[in-house]
Amino acid sequence: MKKAAFYTLGCKVNQYETEAISGLFEKEGYEIVGFDEKADVYVINTCTVTNLSDRKSRQMIRRAKHNNEDSIVVVAGCYAQTAPGEVSSIPGVNLVIGTKDRSRIIEHIRKIESDRAQIVQVEDIMHTKGFEELVLDNYKERTRAFLKIQEGCSQFCTYCIIPYARGPIRSRLPGDVLCEVEKLAGAGFKEVVLTGIHIASYGKDIRGTSLLDIIGKIHAIEGIERIRLGSIEPTTITREFVAAAGSMEKLCPHYHISLQSGCDETLKRMNRKYTTAMYREAVEMLRRNIPDVAVTTDVMVGFPGETEEEFSKTYEFLREIAFMKMHIFKYSPRKGTPAADFTGQIAPEKKEERSNLLLKLSDANAFSFNSSFKGRVMPVLFEQEAVPGEGILEGHTPNYIRVLCKAEPAMKGNIHGVRLDRSVGDYMEGDIVIP
Repeated sequence: MKKAAFYTLGCKVNQYETEAISGLFEKEGYEIVGFDEKADVYVINTCTVTNLSDRKSRQMIRRAKHNNEDSIVVVAGCYAQTAPGEVSSIPGVNLVIGTKDRSRIIEHIRKIESDRAQIVQVEDIMHTKGFEELVLDNYKERTRAFLKIQEGCSQFCTYCIIPYARGPIRSRLPGDVLCEVEKLAGAGFKEVVLTGIHIASYGKDIRGTSLLDIIGKIHAIEGIERIRLGSIEPTTITREFVAAAGSMEKLCPHYHISLQSGCDETLKRMNRKYTTAMYREAVEMLRRNIPDVAVTTDVMVGFPGETEEEFSKTYEFLREIAFMKMHIFKYSPRKGTPAADFTGQIAPEKKEERSNLLLKLSDANAFSFNSSFKGRVMPVLFEQEAVPGEGILEGHTPNYIRVLCKAEPAMKGNIHGVRLDRSVGDYMEGDIVIP
């Protein structure tokens, strides 16, 4: 039996797509093995958000060929899409395929097997109109399921390469979304996480639907107990949205709202489509209307031209908002984006200093938020063993507090009430409450 191995870099969308591609190989009769094992085909699904992700992609390509010099190495995803010539020149790469037509990957591999010629299958993504269906048929886990509902981005933030790697917005047809959700419910999943490149744009290219509309339809599907949203924009949080969200008990009170900077001058240079005042109002609207709501975000430090004063404005804004958690990352110039040519590039040591300050703030905020739930009994979806062999499972509350407690292995994939007793770092410990 032929063997195939996979390695995924980057976001949840990439993880979803890798699982779907893996399913294509399984249908073809391949055995799926670990990436460090000897395989006939290695597939690296790449990311290109930072220079580090490009470098990691190249490392994994070399590792695959080291594992089996006679293997077929496939490089797919965003790095392959934005730099096909660079990728195809790396020794050992047999197939370069970007962010479309991944469903034809087996066809290409058969051709390579017959003549061993390299194939570069990368087209101009900017003219792509339809959503490519890569459906998961084999559900290996039965806890949280990531569900891709949208592709592409048309925001063109000055620092971001993703619109050039993923193309314009394309929404998955509502019927296809609901069909997969029904399969997930039938497979025993309790929670679905709606993901995409820019899910706030869902429905803008399809008449008669919207993100709020598809959430409502998923909410009606029996068996699904939680709906969680991936990253959204502050402009998504309108009075209509909050009113509808408050009436849907399955919709998790956890909103990851992209920020990037707490300074209006920086946001303008980034070409973000909101101000800090608009962002603050969105957060306050959620907190006024959604009980126990948690708000998390992304923050970039060291964007070109970010002065000490601008960074101080960001720090103060973050301190005032008191996010549950913040994903802090340092700006990395991406060739082909406007910001790469901006003056005022920030020194690496200054980025590191600012990043460390925000990480400390994030840790303090997480501890404070978690501690405010001490003594509360909260429903926890157990997802995996935290400490293998020691009877400790971990999972999340609806508002995304990470919880560890003693539990039977059979409880994995199910929701149980847990009394939250102790806040430890970025998680809480507790005890199961028997009804």
